[in-house]
Amino acid sequence: MKEIEISFERFENFLQKLTVAKGHDASFLYQCLVAAISATKEMEEKTGALGSAIVNPLLLSLYIVNEHDFYLRLHGDKKEEDLIHDDAYQSLIISLSLDKYLTIEHIAPKERSFATWFRPDISTLNLYCSFLLGMLARYQHGNPAQTLLVDMLRKAFSMARCILFLLTSGFETEAFSTWRTLHENECILEIILKGGKPASDAYLKHMRFALAFRGQIPSKEETDSVFVEIKEGMREHGLKSKDMKRFIEYGWVMDLPFVKEDPEFKLNFRDGIERAAGLSRYRKEYETSSEIAHSSPLLLYSNKSFFYYKTLVNLYESFFRLERAFSSLYLPGAEKEEQQRYLNMRKLYFSQLKECYQLILTMLKKFVKKKEE
Repeated sequence: MKEIEISFERFENFLQKLTVAKGHDASFLYQCLVAAISATKEMEEKTGALGSAIVNPLLLSLYIVNEHDFYLRLHGDKKEEDLIHDDAYQSLIISLSLDKYLTIEHIAPKERSFATWFRPDISTLNLYCSFLLGMLARYQHGNPAQTLLVDMLRKAFSMARCILFLLTSGFETEAFSTWRTLHENECILEIILKGGKPASDAYLKHMRFALAFRGQIPSKEETDSVFVEIKEGMREHGLKSKDMKRFIEYGWVMDLPFVKEDPEFKLNFRDGIERAAGLSRYRKEYETSSEIAHSSPLLLYSNKSFFYYKTLVNLYESFFRLERAFSSLYLPGAEKEEQQRYLNMRKLYFSQLKECYQLILTMLKKFVKKKEE
């Protein structure tokens, strides 16, 4: 096994960037790292099991630092100044860290990945989502009454990055299952954008209903008052007690004009929320994703490359809608300098996104055609 040398100065600079390392003895941690690397040399000389693998000192450091920090938090009666002079403790930290590092990073079997972070169909979308998340981070968030749309967009772009991570880690079906949640999010966003303030007010009201239903409101009086509202709303729409959960989850759209005019609307996702959002063309995709989420045979026996392209096609299409929503909502309010940075980035990468989309769509169509034949 080969190793990359790291100086104490570089190691100390690395520790300063880690919250978990704050206040801990850098010299002790560096001593542990050097000893751990030395142990890998001895192991390779004796067994040769690790071959040409390369020790990543910074990654190994993370195991050591977190192991040490966890021990101190777990044993509040212990003092670091005593432990760093205890040879048995040092051996324990080195043993635990090295065992986990070698097993997890070098020995444990990895899912066969169809793609890497470096493929343009992954990296370009990842870059774009990261840039948008950076812009959204400048806005107030976490206050539903004031920041609902910001919060929904932040979650959507974060989920998009999560899906990319799953795809590059060899979890194609799990990525497609996660797209299902992203699709639910985008459908709600589309309805709120279409319905305006009445839609967002109704959504927030039903969010409060959900908190009461799950017992998340501390005050019994307030909880009882909310249930009175729920029952009144159900009576207005001719619903029965058995419909309460569905009313809480989907009933917020029932009074919106474009929903009241739809005789086919039903109190569920596919015939309700998805339909109201104008995205019913994804019904089959959603059904397939739901099968995976509920651990059908598709989860166990699936074509990895097929689900890779299937997930990416749906993810790209969701992203294009979300990016359009972001542009219309928040770009006009951004400072000119940030607007220009975004427009420059968009000019450079949006066309590449379109090209990536066309390529993965072509690949997906080939898989579908082959299956039909």
